[in-house]
Amino acid sequence: MPFKRSSFSSLIVCSNLILIAPTYAEEAGYFAAPFQGPQFKPSQGDLGGVGLMQMPSGRMAEDGAFSFGYSQSSEYNFYTVSLQLMPWLETTIRYTQVEDLLYSNDENFSGDTKLADKGVDAKLRLLEESHWLPEVSVGLRDLGGTGLFDGEFIAATKRLSTDGYGQFDFTLGLGWGYFGTRGNISNPLCSAANRFCDRISDTQGNGGSVDYQRWFTGPSSIFGGIEYQTPYEPLRLKIEYDGNNYSQDRPVTSGSVDMTPKTPWNVGAVYAINDGFDIRLSYERGTTAVLGFTFTTNFDTIKTPWIDDPIPALGTNQALSLDKVDWKQLDTELNDVAGYQSEMIYQQGDTIAIVSKQNSKYRDRDVAAERAAAVLVNHLPTDVQSYKIIEESKNLPVKSTEISAQGYRDIANVEYLNPSIKDALIDLPPEKIAGDPLYENFEPLDYGFNPHLTQSFGGPENFYIYSLSVDGGASYWLTDNLQLSGAVSMNLVDNYDKLNFDVASDDTSNYRVRTLVRAYVSNNDANMSNLQLTWFQKYGQNWYQQIYGGYLETMFAGFGTEVLYRQPNSNWAIGADVNAIAQRDPDSVFGIFQNDNDYGSDAKVLARGTTGHVSLYYQPQWSFLEDTMFRVDMGKFLAADVGARLDFSKQYKSGIIVGAYASRTNMSAEEFGEGSFTKGFYLSIPFDALSYKPTTSRGNFNWQPITRDGGQMLGKRNSLYDITDMVSPWYQRPNQN
Repeated sequence: MPFKRSSFSSLIVCSNLILIAPTYAEEAGYFAAPFQGPQFKPSQGDLGGVGLMQMPSGRMAEDGAFSFGYSQSSEYNFYTVSLQLMPWLETTIRYTQVEDLLYSNDENFSGDTKLADKGVDAKLRLLEESHWLPEVSVGLRDLGGTGLFDGEFIAATKRLSTDGYGQFDFTLGLGWGYFGTRGNISNPLCSAANRFCDRISDTQGNGGSVDYQRWFTGPSSIFGGIEYQTPYEPLRLKIEYDGNNYSQDRPVTSGSVDMTPKTPWNVGAVYAINDGFDIRLSYERGTTAVLGFTFTTNFDTIKTPWIDDPIPALGTNQALSLDKVDWKQLDTELNDVAGYQSEMIYQQGDTIAIVSKQNSKYRDRDVAAERAAAVLVNHLPTDVQSYKIIEESKNLPVKSTEISAQGYRDIANVEYLNPSIKDALIDLPPEKIAGDPLYENFEPLDYGFNPHLTQSFGGPENFYIYSLSVDGGASYWLTDNLQLSGAVSMNLVDNYDKLNFDVASDDTSNYRVRTLVRAYVSNNDANMSNLQLTWFQKYGQNWYQQIYGGYLETMFAGFGTEVLYRQPNSNWAIGADVNAIAQRDPDSVFGIFQNDNDYGSDAKVLARGTTGHVSLYYQPQWSFLEDTMFRVDMGKFLAADVGARLDFSKQYKSGIIVGAYASRTNMSAEEFGEGSFTKGFYLSIPFDALSYKPTTSRGNFNWQPITRDGGQMLGKRNSLYDITDMVSPWYQRPNQN
């Protein structure tokens, strides 16, 4: 039986009932009964995010919880990714295919491709569950999308545990927008201001904007439900009262689909195949079956056990003098055991200094130093007092560590209580050593190949567009500071034949600095993405510079320079870059456009231009933003628009980094086109969290929902902040598990 229309006091009364319901269980050891049955684990809803089925809850998942979900009904297919970004913040990205509607009525543009919608959700915890109080959260659905599912809610959730009968999670909430179309309660905010009484139906700009004017406006509804963890551990049951009457869903308003509910009650079940995979089945609105599944992991706790060689034991066959050392064998063992590839080895009095490429095995440099000491102490004469390891990146010294030889022997022999390699280490300012080396193994040539997947979702021609290629790169040091580098991409397989246009017909007149990218990728089986000369230099202790020129990326040639100020072990850095650029001709390997109209009358290219930014990097020390980094780039973007780009990223204990960015410039939403402004997300995964061998390599995945010309930055080959990472580690932080 549906709720009768009532005042906001109904919500307060119902909330009090939920608060007092679990009193008996709480007094009996509510949170930690010693022989309790299966523990409650929050589950995902149909549209992503912790919740019931259609409705959310006030519950949060564990910090770092990551879920990929899929739900299918007769009207929608939902593809969702949810991440507990912070203990108090849940984020969800969703792609929706609308089964009964096409992307457009123009067959030449989209054919029979179904309508696709992109959405971003956020849920913020206001109150953490305690002995008496529920967990309370406020949330926004589709806050940066087209408004297909946009809505707001506040929800309270309280758990009741029983002895032998499972656990119950009660939710009661108040919703607006998509959560409130049933209108079973007066909008309590309407009495505070008239603007909350009616909801604006149009989306702002060209979609993709945050329409905060609509938040908490229009009709509202009470919703609620129960999630029940049965004594049978794999099975959870759900029942919810739905606040949506589905009268405003797109299949109803733009098609001929009848989604009228026969009942406001939805029922469902979740069955756990294992700890990381759930199957969901529900019957909703009294008319519709929904089937789905969820894959779940945790970015904080993910860790693969390594199969690694043991640390060498202390030996007694050290060389009697330095001229008796087998430097080649020592170099090989340093690389195999500790991940250091020596380029130069020097003598500095009674210290041996090893200049090495950046460590390739261990993000935890204490582990690398201990293993390096085990190799060095077995090869070098006993009168050597210390070992110095200097790591270089692009021939720039970025980290220097001194290891006491006797200190390591004491640790290896356990000469005192609780020995640690830290006792034998001293961090020193990175230095460039001059003079004649005892051993030299510098290789000026470096090359490699790696697979590369380019993909996009929700396009007009096909829901999934992809290209799998092999990228080959090489570099050669002409001098100690000057490097020649290049890269070629060879296409293996793609479905770019489905693309119907090279230039977006979006009625904008911007420089086509990114919307022309299809012409560069789809017209060639192989393309030269980079060919440049770069000069790297360090000044004093904290200043770094690169000067570069050539074919800087797939779409642009030019020259420029970047400078960076970065102190060792500091939580901030500042840099700047300035570049003169020319857009490359996609029909020529080495050609560049000579005139802005060279590509055609329908596409203005950037034959000559400039771009550059001042960049600030900051890692806050606040407890509620632990292990996060802000980056702000302010300046001139590729399409001659001026503004700023904000990048926020979070690093989990495993080393996985999740980030999001957005650019806002003086280009208006109408000038920008679909999406209103540039935004995107990325994921950086350390391979040592997934592989059975230690490595410092990473895999990076970037997702930009809509590619437009405003707010776009030059894709330089090298970034000084990345090159100098070991000065104050971010990407090379040790695993904290």
